[in-house]
Amino acid sequence: MWIGKSYIEEGDNDSEVTSSTGRVKAQALPKGPNSFNTSFSQLSCHDDERLALLQFKQSFVIEKLASSYEGAYPKVLSWKAQGGSSNCCSWDGVECDEKTGHVIGLILNSSCLYGSINSSSSLFHLVHLQKLNLADNNFSYSLIPSAIGQFLGLTYLNLSDSWFYGQIPSEISHLSKLTFLDLSSHFNEIDPSNPLLELKNPSLRSLVQNLTSLEWLRLSSVHIPSTVHDFLANFTSLKAIILQNCGLYGEFPNNIFHLPNLKILALGWNKDLTGYLPEFHQRSPLEGLVLSETSFSGCIPPSIEKLESLEGLYLRGCNFSRPLPSSLGKLSKLIDLDLRANHLGGPIPSWLGNLSQLVRLYLDNNNLDGYIPSFQNLSQLGLLSLRDNHLTGPIPSSFGNLTQLFAVYLEGLGLGSCNLSEFPNFLRHQNKLELLDLSRNKIHGHIPKWMWNTSLETLTFLLLDHNFLVDFPHPSPIFLPWVNLLALDLSFNLLQGQLPIAPTSVQYYSISNNWLTGKIFSWMCDLSSVWLLDLSSNNLSGTVPQCLGKLSSLSVLNLENNSFGGTIPQVCALPSNLKIDLSKNKFKGQLARSMAACTKLEYFDVEKNQLTDIFPAWLGTLPELKVLSLRHNRFYGFIKKPKQKLLFPKLRVMDLSYNYFTGKLPFHYVLIWSGMKVINNTDSRYMKETKISQPTRTYASQPFDYRYSTTIVNKGQERYYEVISENFAEIDFSCNKFNGEIPQLIGNLIALRSLNLSFNNLTGSIPSSLGNLKELESLDLSNNKLSGEIPPQLTRLTFIQSFDVSRNNLRGPIPQANQFGNMDNTSFEAGLSLELLLATW
Repeated sequence: MWIGKSYIEEGDNDSEVTSSTGRVKAQALPKGPNSFNTSFSQLSCHDDERLALLQFKQSFVIEKLASSYEGAYPKVLSWKAQGGSSNCCSWDGVECDEKTGHVIGLILNSSCLYGSINSSSSLFHLVHLQKLNLADNNFSYSLIPSAIGQFLGLTYLNLSDSWFYGQIPSEISHLSKLTFLDLSSHFNEIDPSNPLLELKNPSLRSLVQNLTSLEWLRLSSVHIPSTVHDFLANFTSLKAIILQNCGLYGEFPNNIFHLPNLKILALGWNKDLTGYLPEFHQRSPLEGLVLSETSFSGCIPPSIEKLESLEGLYLRGCNFSRPLPSSLGKLSKLIDLDLRANHLGGPIPSWLGNLSQLVRLYLDNNNLDGYIPSFQNLSQLGLLSLRDNHLTGPIPSSFGNLTQLFAVYLEGLGLGSCNLSEFPNFLRHQNKLELLDLSRNKIHGHIPKWMWNTSLETLTFLLLDHNFLVDFPHPSPIFLPWVNLLALDLSFNLLQGQLPIAPTSVQYYSISNNWLTGKIFSWMCDLSSVWLLDLSSNNLSGTVPQCLGKLSSLSVLNLENNSFGGTIPQVCALPSNLKIDLSKNKFKGQLARSMAACTKLEYFDVEKNQLTDIFPAWLGTLPELKVLSLRHNRFYGFIKKPKQKLLFPKLRVMDLSYNYFTGKLPFHYVLIWSGMKVINNTDSRYMKETKISQPTRTYASQPFDYRYSTTIVNKGQERYYEVISENFAEIDFSCNKFNGEIPQLIGNLIALRSLNLSFNNLTGSIPSSLGNLKELESLDLSNNKLSGEIPPQLTRLTFIQSFDVSRNNLRGPIPQANQFGNMDNTSFEAGLSLELLLATW
């Protein structure tokens, strides 16, 4: 995050070149053309323009949430038709020409406007307009009105982050006097592959080529599927080119780097955009260079020292390789240096110590090795990230002199010889520290007492997971002293004793995979802001407090693999967005019907408990439920025909295995499991819960992902999936007492990747419709009473990896096409006729 002279929002959550709020702050843009203190109260505005402005005001609803900037307010509320405030030249956001009284500027950025707009709007009666700023409002997916092209005197146009949709109109290319153009769009989080705005016809070239006076061009998150033509190199007035997350491709023209007035060049998040850094033969005014998440490659040239004004250099996720030129150490104004996720190797160069103004340094996810240097001259350093390299300890004692540090990432460095008690010179006096990440190392021993005196007021993120820490500095109960703590992760250690008591500020509390004992005390019900509680894989016992159900912010509750008993708690007394894992405990009785209130429940796992109940059909009313595992309990009885047509609409994983269900397979549900009937191979996301923490004083925010997992049985072997793809679909009805035939309707569930009906009493033939399940990777029909032949249609299952029909009464030849020719005989043996077995020899 470079808090410099540019204000750019990235296409992901990890903004780099941005304002401190992470939003375009139109009132702070260069030269300030978008914020006016009108001093024209002596002018009398024209009646027709006052009427046009009032009509424009009336066409919108004032809605606070329509603007995202925290300082937003409705400027139009000062506009009055009568009385002493009827002179539109004195209205907030309006600028008039001091000679003619005509409205020449309309500056309504972050004005909480909500509603649609089109070319018939009274806005376009303001024919003398020169400056128009409607940024950070909500125009409800309107098209950008083509009538904007009639403002031929317009020099400033900012429509950014205002929820416009569709094709950018070609009429904007007529605005030849423009010096500032910002049409950047909100990143479409709902469907990233379908951005809100696009630029196809006109193309980038046809839109911009006549705007030869441009100084500022920003089209971030606008879909521009094209190359970047070198005609921009002729626009010598350009000071900023910001084309991030646009879908650009091809090789970027090197001559654009040499524009004489260019201060900001931001091309990040265009993964198909290639190029390399040119030689810089003359001094350049460039202040911010963002190539993150592109395919730029090669080496950083020694001539980069010519970029004497550079404050932010962002090369994250590119293909740059070693060596780094020592001339990079001459960029004395550098504030942010981001070289993470490249192919850099060797030791960290000592010349980095010359960058005395450096505030943020990212070197993570490379192949750096050797000792960690002292960095003792980096007196302004606030954020240091060295994680996921091959560096060795110890932590230099000089780190204790880096008194401005607010975030430290030393994750995954393999500091196996280190003990936290050896860190005091580094951390003891870090009274500004907000984030400390020492996770995924091999740090052993106790959590030392001195940590209890470190940054008590400022520490908000403490991440010590995946180490060998054995206990706390005090006997139980442990009170964590950091009063503003937001995230605590002590998972995957060797900690003993009771659960540490967290302050009420905590949002993320993970202490899984330790040796903690005792029960959940009522203090946990006071964590009113917590969205994740992960206490899994400990030795905790007792009952779960019912008051947890009152935590309305709770999104993830994971109590897996403990010894909790009693009945399932009413964990959803309030509607919540929940992922609930209560598996591998000792819960008894029935499922709590109160869970019908969990209208946003996505994941529910009660595997391996002692529950006794009939099939909970009422869970089908939950519209967001994707994963349901009732595996290894005492559920019993017939699964009745559903009474509603829209049950389980998004279900992707259904596991009823190892229970006592009887009767026919619930084929009536097959008709309504619409979530298993859709294949979307373009969606590579995982099922997860993501939260962005609240920003702190000096650190913008911290994203936290919690990925869903599950266990699947193939050929009697359990396989643990650490993540579940949004594309994954599975049914496991094995190890029950289902009877009757397998319905042909099951072939409608074309998204299935795994189907297990083994160890039941199923009869009849294998349905040929299974050949429709072309995504199927695992099929287990073993240990039933199936008869007939293996349908030849099953050879269409080209992705099949595990196939088992053994221990049935099948006859006939074994199909030999595609994957079936590579199956071993154990997939068919024991229960097949002699004719079928001989066909394989």
